[in-house]
Amino acid sequence: MLRRLRPAYPRPGRTGWRRWLPSWRQLLGGFAASLGLAALSLAVAYAATDIPRNLNSYATQQDTVYFWSDGTPMARTGWVRRQAMPLKDIPEDVRWAVLAAENESFYSDPGISFKGLFRALWRTVGEGDTEGGSTITQQYVKNVYLTQNQTVSRKFTEAMISLKLDNRMSKDDILEGYLNTSWFGRGTYGIQRAAQAYYGTDVTHLNASQAAFLASLLKGAGLYDPTLSKANHKRAVERWSWILDRMVKTGKLSPAERAKYKKFPEPLKSARAYDTGKQSDYLVELAQQYAKKAAHLSDKQFDLGGYQIYTTFDRKRETALTDAVAKARRRAKKEKPEAAKTVHYGAASVATDGRILAVYGGPDHRTQGFNESNAATVQAGSAFLPFVYAAGLEHGVRKTRGGPTTRITPQTVYNGDNGVAVLTPEGPYWDRSGKKVLAHNDDGKSYGPISLGKALARNVNTPFMQLGMDTGLDEVRETAIAAGLLPSSLGPQVPALSLGNSTPSAIRMAGGYATFAAAGKHTEPYSVRRITHNGAAVRLTTPTARRAIGAEVAEQVSQALTDSLNTAHPTVATARATGKSGTTADDTAAWYTGTSGSVSTAVVVYRMDLSASLDPLPLEGIAGTPAASVPYAVWSGAMGLD
Repeated sequence: MLRRLRPAYPRPGRTGWRRWLPSWRQLLGGFAASLGLAALSLAVAYAATDIPRNLNSYATQQDTVYFWSDGTPMARTGWVRRQAMPLKDIPEDVRWAVLAAENESFYSDPGISFKGLFRALWRTVGEGDTEGGSTITQQYVKNVYLTQNQTVSRKFTEAMISLKLDNRMSKDDILEGYLNTSWFGRGTYGIQRAAQAYYGTDVTHLNASQAAFLASLLKGAGLYDPTLSKANHKRAVERWSWILDRMVKTGKLSPAERAKYKKFPEPLKSARAYDTGKQSDYLVELAQQYAKKAAHLSDKQFDLGGYQIYTTFDRKRETALTDAVAKARRRAKKEKPEAAKTVHYGAASVATDGRILAVYGGPDHRTQGFNESNAATVQAGSAFLPFVYAAGLEHGVRKTRGGPTTRITPQTVYNGDNGVAVLTPEGPYWDRSGKKVLAHNDDGKSYGPISLGKALARNVNTPFMQLGMDTGLDEVRETAIAAGLLPSSLGPQVPALSLGNSTPSAIRMAGGYATFAAAGKHTEPYSVRRITHNGAAVRLTTPTARRAIGAEVAEQVSQALTDSLNTAHPTVATARATGKSGTTADDTAAWYTGTSGSVSTAVVVYRMDLSASLDPLPLEGIAGTPAASVPYAVWSGAMGLD
């Protein structure tokens, strides 16, 4: 009997290569057997697949906790904000907008899209791409039961669970679960929290137009939140319009109603979950930005929470810096109440190994969202001179075009007179308006021939404007970048570069001066030293020290900065501390930057009416005088030298 059933192969009665060709009966039988085996395998897989009892980490999220450098808790942020809403309370326009965008056949499909599934599997196997092919049921299964990994095995498991779930749950229950667990960006999961985050209202008050926009976020909030970029805004408008048109096509929105929605419903600007009114809000923002970058975490991953962020922030130094600024602010309000309304203070302390120890970001993150310590807002002015000095000492100078480089020392003499012409090898430097460029000292005084070391110690500007030309403005620029200033903050490459037409942040200025204290080695500033996720270590890319300038040059610059501090503030008189003031030609900013031991601190004071423009205003005495400098008072208070 078995012999009769077994196909004769090679085929009798055939000769040559034809003996090995299967007959049409054999082909048909093989195809039928394959289908039967596949069906049996799917049946076994379906029966063996259980709906997990435990929800995945994407459905049971925790807060993210930030710690001070000593390991004590600093802040706790509830990044994942959920609020489940019964389907009956979610307007039909919202439901149909989501279905039009994601799965218009939801109420008639079996829970999976066979066409989409095979397309996704084909793309995975053939091209290494796993996008596409998910129904709302499949997305819901992925949201609450599985990982977000895009693999063939996960896709297959997703399909099996989706089929079983579709048989056990009603479509309305699945849709309700999906709407309450999907990610909409801005740290929100669920349509109710999304409505509050983007429109400041409950989901019950959304109209079809707003619903269409929120539905577009399901395709990727990072790409469709219009407040993030112009490209995002364009994509969001296009998809919003497409979804409304799909609602008309599926009969869920009348053409007359669609005609009402011609203007894109602009959402609110992004709100922050950590706005508590404390200075720690700025620290959290800084650490969050660094953590995502250094740990290569997407917004979606980070927003899921459950992280423990161990920062570099020193609680005592943060308190000292904040108290010093608060004291200066109170004094300003008392002595110059009108000017104090628009005064801004930015400050940062950075260790020589790159750790950001403390920052002052602003008076209240709820009313001033940007971080003063990290803002490239105003010019550095004469606080930039040490970088010019370092460039000259490092690279030497050329007095003739194409001539040899001559080494300089702190004893090299330059002209310290006020109003002296800036020279090129061919003669005076002329600006574009045809005027001869002149160098000026802050106090308008002339100092005659003066050594570079003494000029820096006494804040004499004019020698450094010429030194920048002799060294080469390209070398000045590269030295400043190597020391830690960002290329984007550097000013135009004209003679004024040497007098600080750049706009570095307080963090970067502190990091730049820290390079001198670190014997010429620079480490990029960082605010997070370790990250764990529910106790498990997260791989973190941390910066390492690199040579920026020679150790001898760094020592020479540090010595001049020590002399600068001791000359202006003889009561400090310590060899362990360095410092220099910084003023701008238009009197719109005042700096003090210096080091003590292994810590560098930069403080900037300026005025700006944010409600009118981003142009700095004259200080009008709000920053004090050279003898009673407000930036120095904040700096010395933060450094414990007051």
